[in-house]
Parts: sequence; C-alpha cells; structure tokens
Amino acid sequence: MPRVTYIDTAGKETTLDIDIGTSVMQAAVLHGVEGIVAECGGSCMCATCHVYVREDQLAKTPPMGPDEDAMLEGTASERKPNSRLSCQLVVSPEMDGLIVYLPETQI
Repeated sequence: MPRVTYIDTAGKETTLDIDIGTSVMQAAVLHGVEGIVAECGGSCMCATCHVYVREDQLAKTPPMGPDEDAMLEGTASERKPNSRLSCQLVVSPEMDGLIVYLPETQI
C-alpha cells in the first residue's frame, strides 16, 4: 500500500497508507488531515484541495489535465510550478513515498 506524507505549514507531518485508486484528497479527508477542505468532494471544481508536491517527486504524479490547470488559477494560496489539486492525484504504486505540502489557506 503506497504511503503519502502531508506536511502542514507548521511542519507537522502526517503519513498515511493509501489504497491504490484512492485520491490523495480522499485519503486526507477520510483521515482528518487538516488543511484539505475539498468543498466539491473531488470533482475538480473548487481548488480547495490544493497541495504542493515536493518538486523532485513531480514525475511520480499523473500528468495535469486542462481542467486541473484551469482550477489552479483560482487557488487561495499562491500557485507554484509544483501546485496540484490533490483530488486529481489518484494513488498508484509509483506514488509510494510521495510528499505533499499544504498551503497556508484553501479558502
């Protein structure tokens, strides 16, 4: 089972074992990881599950689609080159060890 680590702005780390096929957002919500709001429930419609993927791990993530790219233009925290919507990061075996940083705010 792949492991994903969430790091909040205070440096607190939460590492979860996530079933393959579950999104990084779904796992965070299910386990009460603070900092992921997920207002739209994972429909790529709100940008409240914004995360920063550790830059050297971007290749572990699936390619960004045009809908995600458009939604990232409306994030409450700064969009960076490593910004992703965690609802679009569906866990695969290749994502084991992924580290995502939570932004200051989602709304």
